Amino acid sequence: MLPATFKLCAAISYRHLRNTTGLQKQAAATISQELSKFSCHGTGPSRWINQVRRRSSLLSSRLEEKPFSEMEMSYLKQGEEALQQSLSILGDQEGWKTETVVDNGDKVLSKVLPDVGKVFRLEVVVDQPLDTVYSELVDNMEQMGDWNPNVKEVKILQKIGKDTVITHEKAAATPGNIVGPRDFVSVRCSKRRGSTCVLAGMSTKYGAMPEQEGFIRAENGPTCMVLRPLPSCPSQTKLTWLLSIDLKGWLPKTIINQVLSQTQVDFANHLRGRLARTAAV
Repeated sequence: MLPATFKLCAAISYRHLRNTTGLQKQAAATISQELSKFSCHGTGPSRWINQVRRRSSLLSSRLEEKPFSEMEMSYLKQGEEALQQSLSILGDQEGWKTETVVDNGDKVLSKVLPDVGKVFRLEVVVDQPLDTVYSELVDNMEQMGDWNPNVKEVKILQKIGKDTVITHEKAAATPGNIVGPRDFVSVRCSKRRGSTCVLAGMSTKYGAMPEQEGFIRAENGPTCMVLRPLPSCPSQTKLTWLLSIDLKGWLPKTIINQVLSQTQVDFANHLRGRLARTAAV
C-alpha cells in the first residue's frame, strides 16, 4: 500500500529537447511549471531533499526512446506530482505530533494539512542495506501479500517507462472486520539518485480496473517511502513512510487514525521479518 521535486529540476540540454516530440515537450513544460509552484511550499527542506531535487529530470530517464501516448504521459505526470507533493510535505518539519513510539525506536507522527487531511509519517531503521530494502519494495512489490498480512494482493497492471507503474492493491480486512476490505488503483514511481531512493504514489483512474465486488475503492496519496543509508551505519537503512489515505465509507475518525498508525507499525515489523528470512536463505 504504497506521491517534491525529483526528475525535472536537473538541467535539460538544448540538444535533448530538440530531439523530443511535441507531446513530450508540452508535457515537460507543464510538469516543470507544476513543480516550480510546489517548490515554493514548505520551509527548510532537509539536505537530502535538496540533493534529490538537484539531481532530478523527467526526461533524463530516456523517455524519448519510446513514444508515449497522451494517457501514459498523464500517468507519468501524476507520478511526478505525487512525488513532488510528498517530498514537500516531508520537507516541512513543523506541526508534526507524535502518535506512537515503540520500544525499538519506531515512531509514527501525524499532522493535518489543508486540502489533504491527516497524514501519517513512519520513521524506522531497518537492519538491512538499502539495496536489499529497495529490491523488496520495488522489484518484488507483487510479493508483498506473501509477508504483509494487511495486504491481500498487489498486482502491476501496466508499466510505463523505467520508473512508473499502475497497480491494483487489495487490503485485507482488519481483525473483527472493523474496517472492511478496501482496494486501491494507484500510479507509482520509483526514483533512485545516489544514496537516496523515493517510492511515491497516489490514486488514479484506470479503465481496465473498475470497482471490485466486495471491496470499497479507497484513495491514497500523495504518499511515499524514502530510503537512505543510516549515516552512522551504512549497512542499515532509514525508512520514512508518508501515508495519506481516504478509506471511504462511514468510519469514525478515531478508528481510522488508530488503524492507520498501527498499520504503519505493523508494516515495519513485517518488513523486518521478510528481510531477515530472505537474508537467511
